[in-house]
Amino acid sequence: MPTPSMEDYLERIYILIEDKGYARVSDIAEALEVHPSSVTKMVQKLDKSEYLIYERYRGLVLTAKGKKVGKRLVYRHELLEDFMRLIGVEEQHIYQDVEGIEHHLSWDAIDRIGDLVQFFQEDKTRIEALKHVQKKNEED
Repeated sequence: MPTPSMEDYLERIYILIEDKGYARVSDIAEALEVHPSSVTKMVQKLDKSEYLIYERYRGLVLTAKGKKVGKRLVYRHELLEDFMRLIGVEEQHIYQDVEGIEHHLSWDAIDRIGDLVQFFQEDKTRIEALKHVQKKNEED
């Protein structure tokens, strides 16, 4: 099981590879706002844990295990952002809120949130009913 820090790296590496076709240490450092030396240390840990294969000066590739975990982490992040928007959290707070909670939720909780998001998205009247409740509560 990857640590929260490992998850952050795997998620970012997965996104970089999906977007650019590759992920260099410098790209990861810039995206996570950390020093390249920190990235190198973590990439070596991820290599040892078989999430990726890292060759110094040649780059890195995600293993099947790393791709699977990376994809699931991106899904979790996007789902939580969708959930925050759905429940009416202001856009400027969403990213920070998701970053603050995503590592503290079980995958069971993530799956239940996914069910709830789907429930609301399948019938827009449910979203309107939620907004009505929120407006009523703000007035009280």
